[in-house]
Amino acid sequence: MNLERIAEIAARICDEPGGNYVAPDVAITPEIAGLRMYEAPSAGVARPDDETFETLRRPGVVGPHFLPPAEWLPGARSVVSLFFPFTARVNTSNAALPHDPSAEWLHARIEGQAFIGSAMKRLKEELESAGFATVVPSLDSRFQAVEGAVGDDGRKIYTSNWSERHVAYVCGLGTFGLSKGLITKRGVAGRYASLVTTLDLPATPREYDHPYAWCSMCGLCARKCPANAISLETGKAHSPCAEFLNGMKVKYKPRYGCGKCQAGMPCQSRALKNPRI
Repeated sequence: MNLERIAEIAARICDEPGGNYVAPDVAITPEIAGLRMYEAPSAGVARPDDETFETLRRPGVVGPHFLPPAEWLPGARSVVSLFFPFTARVNTSNAALPHDPSAEWLHARIEGQAFIGSAMKRLKEELESAGFATVVPSLDSRFQAVEGAVGDDGRKIYTSNWSERHVAYVCGLGTFGLSKGLITKRGVAGRYASLVTTLDLPATPREYDHPYAWCSMCGLCARKCPANAISLETGKAHSPCAEFLNGMKVKYKPRYGCGKCQAGMPCQSRALKNPRI
């Protein structure tokens, strides 16, 4: 078992009929039935003892509540992060609407996230059947989301004890953008998942030395944000973003979403270069 094999298994799961395709009985409109939500994922690896994981425990990064890999799985040898890019149809449909999310995006955000969870469970089973203990933190009973808590500066914080974006950064998949999304070589529009395993894999080299190296700071995401939650000066403010999403939850229940800082952006499907670095 190696990283290439893990990626192959994940790609096969994405191609299978079922989870990665919108079922007719739940499709918001008939023409969305059969929609593929995600492309095959990219994968990266970090060693559990990478000192950057300790950096994530600093206030203002993730925070002291972040649990490092060894606490999820004693004896862990590798952390594997995967980025599942949205398909072109999902991105194009959402970019075409200035305010509300497209039906395609709503499905990819909700049914798509459920699919990613099932895919990670499958990968865990594959690794365990090969003899390697594996934990998927986001599916573990110890996983905790912290939403609406107040930080030291008096502002609300939205975080968890295992941040998929930050883990992907450590695993060499990409760097952060002005919107606080993670920009990979295949762009920012997609979702992340990860696992911790005793399988010994070589770390993926990080092709960057700055957390915002692949964001051009063009500011388009700030201009397009319907919640006015992003600025060139301060980046993304979580509270107005969360309030906007709460409105979408009411409007599109049982689904919600936005993604206007991802779909239609110059970094939607590729990494850019930050001229300020």
